[in-house]
Amino acid sequence: MELAGKTALVTGGAVRLGAAVARELATAGVHCIIHYRNSDQAGRALAEEIRALGVAAYLVQGDLAKPECVESLWEDALSQAGHIDILINSASIFPETTLAEVTQENLSENLAVNSLSPLYLARQLAATGKPGVVINFLDTMVRDYDKKHVSYHISKKVLHDFTRMMAVEFAPTLRVNAVAPGLVLPPVGEDTAYLEGLKHSNLLQDYGCAEQISHAVIFLLVNEFITGQTIYIDGGRNLRGSMYE
Repeated sequence: MELAGKTALVTGGAVRLGAAVARELATAGVHCIIHYRNSDQAGRALAEEIRALGVAAYLVQGDLAKPECVESLWEDALSQAGHIDILINSASIFPETTLAEVTQENLSENLAVNSLSPLYLARQLAATGKPGVVINFLDTMVRDYDKKHVSYHISKKVLHDFTRMMAVEFAPTLRVNAVAPGLVLPPVGEDTAYLEGLKHSNLLQDYGCAEQISHAVIFLLVNEFITGQTIYIDGGRNLRGSMYE
């Protein structure tokens, strides 16, 4: 797949891994539509950075917890850019919730943002009838159990299954794959000491970086014979439960 000249919508694209992917796409000549919920200043700064690379950058705002906002977000993105070839579903919420604390409200919010909005946007892309690629952001813990973030954990497991379902239902027009980062970025408010403290938890005894995630995204975009797959970028963490625990 030739990336130069394509247009990508990156949800959660103003900050963290979404921003890293947007930069990588722009470097490859891809025009970027950057979605954000609250990160207006970061989004505008990134858009200027991307435009300096010689490609177009657009901004769309929306709360992915609200289905009506997902639809209006797509329409706004399409009206600005004219067409969309690539959908990167990187936006997510990551609240701490134990099984004892799960409520219908927090589970519904996690499912809406982390599972359903990627599905709704992918359906919009499929409805164009044009070839395209969808890449969903999962989490290496879909192969394990994150007991501190139960609502988030369940929502990412749902997105894992949606990835496989969409690959079947939207083929051959769309290819749908996923990346599952592991120990790459510390949570908001933490620094690299957080990563250092957990690097023993994977086979490579180390932690990764945002560029390794964005490189995996590029690989999945350009390889036209891959669909329905998940790449774990986690130092082998996803093998923990089955092989070395």
